[in-house]
Amino acid sequence: MFQFSTTSALLILFGFYGLTFLLTLSIGKKQENADGYMVSNGSVGFSMSAASMTATWIWAASFYAAASSGYQYGLSGAIHYGFWGALMILFIYPFGRRFRKLAPNAHTLAEIMHARHGTSSQMILAGSNIIGSLISLMVNFTAAGALVDILSPLTFSQGVLIAGAGVLTYTFWSGFRSSVFTDFGQLVAMIVAAVVIIPMIFFQLGGPELFEQGMQNLTPEQASFYSPTAILEQGAPFFVAVLAYAIGNQTIAQRLFAVREDLIKPSFITATIGYGSIVIGLGMLGLLALLAGVTPIDGDMNNLIPQMAATYLPPVMVVLLFVMVIGSLSSTADSDLSALSAIIMTDVYGKHLSKNKPNPKTMLWVGRSTMVIATTLGVIFASLKLDILSMLIFVGALWGAIVFPVISSLYWPRVTNTAFTASVAVAFLLFVLVRFEIVAISGVTAIAFEVLAALGGAVVIGLMSFGFFGRKVGLVLGTIVAFVLVFYTVGFLRDYIVLLSSLTAYGASALLCTVITLLSKKPDFDFDNIDKRVVEFHEEKYV
Repeated sequence: MFQFSTTSALLILFGFYGLTFLLTLSIGKKQENADGYMVSNGSVGFSMSAASMTATWIWAASFYAAASSGYQYGLSGAIHYGFWGALMILFIYPFGRRFRKLAPNAHTLAEIMHARHGTSSQMILAGSNIIGSLISLMVNFTAAGALVDILSPLTFSQGVLIAGAGVLTYTFWSGFRSSVFTDFGQLVAMIVAAVVIIPMIFFQLGGPELFEQGMQNLTPEQASFYSPTAILEQGAPFFVAVLAYAIGNQTIAQRLFAVREDLIKPSFITATIGYGSIVIGLGMLGLLALLAGVTPIDGDMNNLIPQMAATYLPPVMVVLLFVMVIGSLSSTADSDLSALSAIIMTDVYGKHLSKNKPNPKTMLWVGRSTMVIATTLGVIFASLKLDILSMLIFVGALWGAIVFPVISSLYWPRVTNTAFTASVAVAFLLFVLVRFEIVAISGVTAIAFEVLAALGGAVVIGLMSFGFFGRKVGLVLGTIVAFVLVFYTVGFLRDYIVLLSSLTAYGASALLCTVITLLSKKPDFDFDNIDKRVVEFHEEKYV
């Protein structure tokens, strides 16, 4: 396999991050604005917004996990990953318009929850976002370490450290504006590299003949485009997980609050198409490896893409792929840093420590300090070398507990803080019990969880239908799906723990939130109060 020399690898890495840093200097401000640091004052245009959304969501998982999916599940694996991931981007825009209408000056979803319910709901959402963004950072730095370890004499740990320091360097000063600005260039590089590299590997492996000769390497399940195993173990869990990402991920919400309000729909639709096209192509690399009989080095699926590149590409193309992967993981890592800084600036310092009267200069340095701490933690956690695909599905399922309470709180004026808090807490507890099989999933217990999971599936379909087609369509389709799923899931879904736990989180939170809300006698909430309680922290003042 081809490997860079230590000098060449360092030159590429420092060249990439050095050039990115120099580019961000052109948008730096001597007097930085706190709202601009977090959401660019809600004025990002169409091209930048669509490119940033696409680049942010094409992260380490899009490369490594898409390839892993194609390798593990065969013909349908890559489609499952890319299609459902694209659907996540599309899913957020109808709800996103509602969020922006209620709070045009918001910086985080947790900030809106504070205006709607109070501190406990806000900190639940903020805490889940902090955990999710830290795990995302870990995943992206893990991908950098795996890439450097395979393609150069440098170690995994050295690759992680260089990526962490590089991303922090160019994001530290200008925050979210740096992230959006660099995303555009990184996306162009990824598109060019994908268009060139994937066909080149395909023809290096034999071209069309590979499908004829390589089908013998596939099991019957992998050879079937409609594989039940792929659907139940990969497609359905990922579908459920990414819909939760649409609501729970602050990197997505941050772009929602940053784009011009009239450009939300076209920006998100464009990003949906761009993401799906690129990532399905990347997933095909895993399928090609499976057809060619390639075995990942050390059995680690994270090594698959760099291994394929080093084996089947000429040195120039390996350089291109190296830059492409580093660009993809960096575009998401800088988004995670920006998201974490916005959460701490807004939901911890702005709303609580300063009692909604923050000092803009202090606020900015709170955000920058957050980036340093988050990068350090991400580098430390990356040393665990956890499987990227597994972590992605786990975090998405975790966020499934908050989806219904968040959406219902911003449409249904009767939802109370108690309903929100209790439903999320119980749903998360049940998710953990099922996911790690702390209780025996058998007998009556299994039936109870399967019924909750059927309700969870109905909630997913109902919310999607509600977002695009309105309340009546959402209720009708959700009800139909609930009855259909109960018939099929009882006695069956217990064998698919990942999917069972994910749907349980959705079902339990929706059921409990609805019941507590209906039992409450508190007066309806006036949604006009949200805009009054969500403020710009920094308006025309500069530091």
